[in-house]
Amino acid sequence: MESSSSSSYSSASTQSPDRFAESKALAAHYLKDNIDGVQAIAEHSDQTTQQFVTKQAESIAEFIDELVQRVKPGLDKAELENELKATIAAQLKRRSPAGRYTEKTDTDMFNSAVRFLKWLCPGSDSTFSKTNEKHIYPCFVELINFVAELVVRPLLDQQPTSFDEKPKRLIRSYILNNAKSDKAEDKHYINMALKCDTLNYTMGDNAEYDEDSYLISEACLKANDEWSDERPNYPCIFAVVEVQPNSSDAKMQDGFSQLVEHSKDVYRNQHNRHFIWGLVSGGSEVKACVFGPNFLLASQFMDVTSTAGRLELIRFLVNWSFCEPSKLGYDPTIRYNYKHECFAIDMVNSNGQMLTQTTYYLREVVVIAERVFGRHTRCFVVGEQPPSLDENSDNSGDILIKDAWPEVSGSAEDDMRDESRLLKRVSDGLAGRSEFNGLYPKYISGGRMQIQNAHGDSVDDTTRTILGDTVWAQLGDLPLRAHMRIAMSGVGEPLESVQSIYELVVVIYDVMRCHMGILKHCQILHRDISEANILVRRDDTGVHGMLIDFDHSIDITDEGYAVRTEGAGTRPFMSINNLEDNSTKRTALDDWESIIYILCWLGTFGWNRATQPSGSVSKMAIASWNDYDEMMNANSKRRDMDSSRIFTEITKGFNPNIPHISAFKKFVNGLRAVLIDDHDDPDMRGAIFDKNIIPEESDTDDFLEDEYIVRLDPFVERAKHWESISNSLLAKLETYATVCKKRL
Repeated sequence: MESSSSSSYSSASTQSPDRFAESKALAAHYLKDNIDGVQAIAEHSDQTTQQFVTKQAESIAEFIDELVQRVKPGLDKAELENELKATIAAQLKRRSPAGRYTEKTDTDMFNSAVRFLKWLCPGSDSTFSKTNEKHIYPCFVELINFVAELVVRPLLDQQPTSFDEKPKRLIRSYILNNAKSDKAEDKHYINMALKCDTLNYTMGDNAEYDEDSYLISEACLKANDEWSDERPNYPCIFAVVEVQPNSSDAKMQDGFSQLVEHSKDVYRNQHNRHFIWGLVSGGSEVKACVFGPNFLLASQFMDVTSTAGRLELIRFLVNWSFCEPSKLGYDPTIRYNYKHECFAIDMVNSNGQMLTQTTYYLREVVVIAERVFGRHTRCFVVGEQPPSLDENSDNSGDILIKDAWPEVSGSAEDDMRDESRLLKRVSDGLAGRSEFNGLYPKYISGGRMQIQNAHGDSVDDTTRTILGDTVWAQLGDLPLRAHMRIAMSGVGEPLESVQSIYELVVVIYDVMRCHMGILKHCQILHRDISEANILVRRDDTGVHGMLIDFDHSIDITDEGYAVRTEGAGTRPFMSINNLEDNSTKRTALDDWESIIYILCWLGTFGWNRATQPSGSVSKMAIASWNDYDEMMNANSKRRDMDSSRIFTEITKGFNPNIPHISAFKKFVNGLRAVLIDDHDDPDMRGAIFDKNIIPEESDTDDFLEDEYIVRLDPFVERAKHWESISNSLLAKLETYATVCKKRL
């Protein structure tokens, strides 16, 4: 599914100095290789249905084995063609009801088989190189499409006897951007991708939804040609395929890294995607891969030149055609409604039980999932009624739905980190305080999402549910994540809708005013101030900011909150304490620090396409704030924040083409000074501290007897006075916002 915002600008992702370097680091960090049972994730949850599917896969594998056996040394081209054609004709007759067999199908499948057999039978074609990616891609495409043709042509004695035994979709493969052997492969372009083709009979008698309505994207509905040989259509991609010349560790790691790189854009364009499948081939050896919020799993090798390896791969491909929607990685609770020409989104109530009658209708996507790993936070503007098809009608929505995959602990009833509980507490705590109206979302309902298995049983939609017990048992202490959805009143636009520096300052002031109000009246600390968590709201009184996303929020009355640092923040905007994962008490100053980082980031990279820089940004000092190594990231920020002189290197990189950027520099410098410099106690100033400092004077000439002193970390010292410093920061921000409001 796609909306106008699916191509929205994001300074934190699109302007990252080296996207592929980041993808490589992410792949290395999250990859768990040689996991048993990855392919079984795609098996149908009904055992009887899966047994039928397995038989179908085995019959297809046997057919292809017959073709492989026909490729014999010494057989000339004409003899081989006759052998293959005879085998294909015999098989298709066994799969075609009376009067349905056609020789045209023979010819099409023969041409397909000739291509993929070069890959499956090494040495059968002297012009084919199994270490040449350009040679392998077309063979892989033909093999997958050959299997798809046979999925809808079961043997006559293996015909389906129920709807569950019918394939729901075909998995088709496409070459999108051919890798050229004479040039280095462009890692930012997809070479091969898979797409799900829904079978017509799945529509049934339901006029509003079909079996695979979750596969439909708005872009696919509007596009005349969904595929291009030059650029992929990300809203329609089911899985990405990468081919490497061999299966060495280094080459396979490159393949995993490219899957990560391409999957970013799949998530950006498919807002109903839970997880993503992928395939990586190293020569003739293939691995199945699955990406989730906090995992990248790769299967054992499947060698297509061996009978066992082919069977494993074919069984995997066939499973995709029969399995439930959730096994494909799509969210079955977000579906395209044909009657009303919009997407429908199901909600849950506060105790986590699915309410099928509570369905909202999508108006706009305002926050998209930017990254392969993480919470995959998305925000949808919805209405309680379907939109009118009359172009003159007001179809604006008045409800915001947040969809995310946070870490959870225990059952839904016992999880104290449940964001819906915290948001309800915020709504209750600020009720009646009109000064905060419109600056935060008000809780309506929410909780953990559930999905139904083949037997109609509802289960929590978690990463363990996705992977199954066999795979989960191999992942050690991988934190559990759950699919959460919250409905709230209060709708805003993405930060990119800000039209000037003046509006930006006003929005930031509102956000931090609300932040401090929530802390004071509700005892809840936000802990994840980022550009994605700031919305813009406009009304008759002007422009306002709205603070959303309480995934990482904590109750400051909880004695253990100070050291609860799990994943708190978006990397370029994370506070130094959170990056270092240290024991320093977390306070509002961590969020104020994040605000300064956001302002620097926006001043450098812009907040929309009109304000983005035209030149290279990779060598700017601020680039290190996106370093995946969190300790190096923290060290960079300590250095850059330590003094006004050094901080100038950051503000010097602000985009000079943004109107009033000089005043904006002064504004940002002023906030940093209040946080870092303006303190009477010298131990509270600066950002760098040396744990071992030799005193200037010593009573002995023996340097080994010098006593070492430890200078206190200024972040620790400032945390002791967080309330007074926060009040000073808010007052400073209010001064700037007052001036900006007058100029709007």
